[in-house]
Amino acid sequence: MTNFMKIRRAADVIRAGGIVAYPTEAVYGLGCDPDDADAVRRILALKRRPESAGVILIAADPTQLAGWIAPTGAEADRLAAGDEGATWVVTAAASAPTWITGGRDTIAVRITRYPVAAALCRAAGRLLY
Repeated sequence: MTNFMKIRRAADVIRAGGIVAYPTEAVYGLGCDPDDADAVRRILALKRRPESAGVILIAADPTQLAGWIAPTGAEADRLAAGDEGATWVVTAAASAPTWITGGRDTIAVRITRYPVAAALCRAAGRLLY
């Protein structure tokens, strides 16, 4: 199976509410659709991580962050500077669910520069947890 086919299959699993393992800049991550509360909670349970800790979302590009963040001017400037690979804690959009924010008014996001992770975000058509 080619890498393209593997990424496409993983994206199908994510869209169906499943969890996938995928490589990132530093380690393998577990990923899912961040809108799917059950999938997010399954990952949190696997990691033995409390929901109150919040999670980091990854995106292939800044457009995938729409609806998730409501950055202030300074936060928007930092994101626009394009320091891909850095994790930013920015103001969360009012619609961002608590299973992602941990009940905070901020959210952690990263524009991934890792090709496989970025391709997975693009194939899934969305950012990932």
